[in-house]
Amino acid sequence: MHRVPRPVLHALLLTSLLLPLTGCEREQEAHIQTSVRSDKVKPPVEKPAPELISTQEAFIEVSEKVTPAVVNISAARMAAVRDLGPLFEDFFGDLFRQHPPLQRKEQSLGSGFILSADGYILTNDHVVKGAAEIKVKLSDQRIYDGKVVGSDPHTDVAVIKIEAQEKLPTVVLGDSDTLKVGQWALAIGNPFGLDRTLTVGVISATGRANIGIEDYEDFIQTDASINPGNSGGPLLNIYGEVMGINTAIVAAGQGIGFAIPINLARLIADQLIEKGEVTRGWLGVSIQPLTPELAESFGLEMVSGALVNQVLAGSPAEKAGVKRGDVLLTYDGKPVRGVRELQLLVANTPAGSKIELVVLRQGKRLTLPVIIAAQQPPPAAAAAPSQDQEKRQGLGLTVAPAAGGAGVQVETVDPDSAAAAAGVRPGDVILAINQQEVNDLSAFRQAAEKAGKKRNVVLLVRRGETTLYLAFPVR
Repeated sequence: MHRVPRPVLHALLLTSLLLPLTGCEREQEAHIQTSVRSDKVKPPVEKPAPELISTQEAFIEVSEKVTPAVVNISAARMAAVRDLGPLFEDFFGDLFRQHPPLQRKEQSLGSGFILSADGYILTNDHVVKGAAEIKVKLSDQRIYDGKVVGSDPHTDVAVIKIEAQEKLPTVVLGDSDTLKVGQWALAIGNPFGLDRTLTVGVISATGRANIGIEDYEDFIQTDASINPGNSGGPLLNIYGEVMGINTAIVAAGQGIGFAIPINLARLIADQLIEKGEVTRGWLGVSIQPLTPELAESFGLEMVSGALVNQVLAGSPAEKAGVKRGDVLLTYDGKPVRGVRELQLLVANTPAGSKIELVVLRQGKRLTLPVIIAAQQPPPAAAAAPSQDQEKRQGLGLTVAPAAGGAGVQVETVDPDSAAAAAGVRPGDVILAINQQEVNDLSAFRQAAEKAGKKRNVVLLVRRGETTLYLAFPVR
């Protein structure tokens, strides 16, 4: 038998390993399948739910139709810089500290959307506030200089203008009053400078107030992702209509963003474009929220409405017959749920408009016609009360005569008393107890004795420039 030499055998084995694989062997290799949605290679899910496909197509269409009208706003501000480091300060010493602060340009990014083909753009006041230079970049990357037409810090709304040679793409404004919780919400903006980012969520809530962001609040809450740079961009419905201006986020939370309703923003924008400033309605009352104790004391079945604690002389409210102690229930046919809502309703009423107030007064409902006036500056501060040696105690309080015979001034409050728990403070001037006027110490004693036989005590007090009601149970 002929034997193959060992070196030749090794060479043949090595050659066989290096030769290309046959077709059959290639089919056994690991193969990366790429779907082209054909009979050859099918996707894992051949027929997605029609609802998913239609929703996806709706999002795509909204983005394609609205994105061209969304802009990137870059605002440059000059900021004072004093801290250049300890080495710099040590070297120059007093000369550095006496020198005026250096100026440094700071850049911030925001969003906006084009209202009209001639270049009016709606955004947030905080995006352009104090800007020395504004640059507006369109979706096609063209850049224009922006000019502030007007701004309203009370609602955080601003209008800027760019000058373009051709007509610009514009948004379509919707009706934010028709929004319902659970509807789709789409936000387009420039978070962290990432141009024209689309995020999707739902309307989480409407009519959010008492958040402490602006003076007049009626926010739309959404979980569509909003980040720094989204400010001023549009919040859209599935029709591509603008329902709000993305404005703020809760820094400590996730999925909690706020937008200004477009109906409110449109009222502000119209005035800013027309005259460069905003004129608000004025009723001429000081109001406060109702507590459960106050609501019970005034005969309300639920804590709703706003309590009048002061009516300004010569105001529309005084002319209409509104009195201190009235509970405002409805304004122009709309229920008053709280102080913030009433303030917004009045502010958005044009001066000269005639509206109807429904008030609760001593258990009776009254309808009062009011002609709203233009907003006035706040009244001057009341004079500080004088001190007197004569004092009186009652309801856990020690009081003394107030200046001008208007009420009695609280000097001390028993820390364990119900009055202290209700928020009565030293320095408060008590004007009435259970709607009985208190002009001197004798009147205070009589009113306090009567109040001791009731379930609750309601004090009308003046604190600084304002008056308010405080209620607490009799112990």
